[in-house]
Amino acid sequence: MSTRITIRLDAPLAEALREESLRTGQSRAAIVRDAVRRHLALHEFESLRKQMMPFAAAAGYLTDEDVFRDVS
Repeated sequence: MSTRITIRLDAPLAEALREESLRTGQSRAAIVRDAVRRHLALHEFESLRKQMMPFAAAAGYLTDEDVFRDVS
């Protein structure tokens, strides 16, 4: 089941979406769905990262480089 929503875009954004649709052959709806999925995934990642930071800091992981050092 899907739900229909309506959004308003300013003219430059609507034109950029139209051009991307023409360039890629994807529908405007598919591009918007992908953008929403990516936004939500990024938000979830950032939320989880924020929750984990105290545990990581306690274990000595203060930067991305600390993590890369140990997993490389």
